[in-house]
Amino acid sequence: MLTSLQNEQVKHIVALQKRKTRKDHGEFLIEGWRFVEEAVRRKAEIRQIYVCPEKEKENWSSLQDILHERRVAIIEVDEKVLRKMSDTEEPQGIIAVVGAKNLTWSDLEINSQTVLLIVDGIQDPGNLGTILRTALAAGVHQVCLTTGTVDLYNPKVLRSTMGTVFGLKVLTDCSPQDVIAFARSKSIKIMTGDVEGDSLYETKCSFPLALVVGNEGNGPSEVFRSPELTRVTLPMSNEVESLNVAVATGIILYEIARRKA
Repeated sequence: MLTSLQNEQVKHIVALQKRKTRKDHGEFLIEGWRFVEEAVRRKAEIRQIYVCPEKEKENWSSLQDILHERRVAIIEVDEKVLRKMSDTEEPQGIIAVVGAKNLTWSDLEINSQTVLLIVDGIQDPGNLGTILRTALAAGVHQVCLTTGTVDLYNPKVLRSTMGTVFGLKVLTDCSPQDVIAFARSKSIKIMTGDVEGDSLYETKCSFPLALVVGNEGNGPSEVFRSPELTRVTLPMSNEVESLNVAVATGIILYEIARRKA
């Protein structure tokens, strides 16, 4: 059992709270029983588990059996060490180190029914996490995050996804120009969510399709506002000027899913 706050493993886990360390080591942290269970269910690359015996959940033994079968290292820690490692005020008792996927454009699978989500410059971790969770629920499996978007492995982003991040292929640090070039190479139509666009409900959808959703304050990058691209907006009533980007993305994705059905 780890009991020293000066242990090198403990220091490494604490360091993984920083984006640079996560990027350098190609791994990130998840916390909580439900999150770890979801990661196991979706066969994430779990590298180590840190668990506090005093906070073990009733079904820990069955989860432990699966982890043993997958040869995942399980390390017990005392409550003091758990609190040092944790990013939350009240740690649930389990933390996992997960390997980050380093995907490229060639990993994306495009067919006649594909909907590709492009998240362009979203800054709020809660918004990004909610968008990713909603995307998977709406049938989207592939996402690109442009350069300047909040870190996918930010703890607040991960918590907001509720584990659905492990059901998605997510490319990170994509330039808008590369997104456009990839879409053209695969004959993917681009639809941009923009307050200055035409009504979503009066705009035709053709597939494969890429939906671009932009920064909370500034909207999408200029390259995604090109006249040759389709821009759509949601009609507003009662003098409401705009919606939260995560809410708007959900509405658009479900409308796209309805039309594709």
